[in-house]
Amino acid sequence: MLFDFFKDIHPVLAALIATIFTWLLTALGATLVFFFKRENRGLLDAMLGFTGGVMIAASFWSLLSPSIELAGKSFAESWKWVPAAVGFITGALFVFVLDKKMPHLHINFDIKDKEGIKTDLHHTTLLILAITLHNIPEGLAVGVLFGATAYGGEEMLIPAITLAIGIGIQNFPEGFAVAMPLRRAGVSRFKSFWFGQLSAIVEPIAGVIGAALVIYIEPMLPYALAFAAGAMVYVVVEEVIPETQRDKYTDIAVLGFIAGFVVMMALDVGLG
Repeated sequence: MLFDFFKDIHPVLAALIATIFTWLLTALGATLVFFFKRENRGLLDAMLGFTGGVMIAASFWSLLSPSIELAGKSFAESWKWVPAAVGFITGALFVFVLDKKMPHLHINFDIKDKEGIKTDLHHTTLLILAITLHNIPEGLAVGVLFGATAYGGEEMLIPAITLAIGIGIQNFPEGFAVAMPLRRAGVSRFKSFWFGQLSAIVEPIAGVIGAALVIYIEPMLPYALAFAAGAMVYVVVEEVIPETQRDKYTDIAVLGFIAGFVVMMALDVGLG
């Protein structure tokens, strides 16, 4: 039913709808702040680990592998890895620059560990900016895959839908992982929920931009897929994993990572 629905609408509109879905699941996860009185650090680290596992699996099966396959239509067999490599490196460098310029504070980190340019922004604002930075590659990845359906047709639509489902699944615990630290910092329950869901509003924006770019600039499609992958991997290694390694629940976080990886792998291989 989802396939038939997305098959008959414009790829940019499809990207918008899919990323609104991922945003809404973030909001749903953020509602958990109304039901928990205090933060369970072990659960939080497991959720963050799960998020990282989904993103790493999606980076390969949903983005890098299709990038290499598409490049094979224009490059010799021994050189079809080039667009994937260029896009991957560029995506990582893009987030690297954002990470250095945008003031933010990772979940579970002290205010003295804030990153980016020097600022007097409040602790809460810095946390929200960190997750916003995290969500840009996710929305971009979904958008690029839906944009690819303009050329790959039904062959690319199933991976696009699968990725949106996978990102949505990992956004649910992510919403909780944002809202609870805000609550711990003294923010009211409603504001914690509000800012938790607001952190993912960038996904529909990035999704529409990603879809539009690859539709109107077809040759960049393999590069765009790998760009999104590089951006997501950078976020996982620089942000998500370190956030799970600052307490005694490191093993639980790793198991969460494994679970997230397997879930996304099963979705992508099973459905795609």
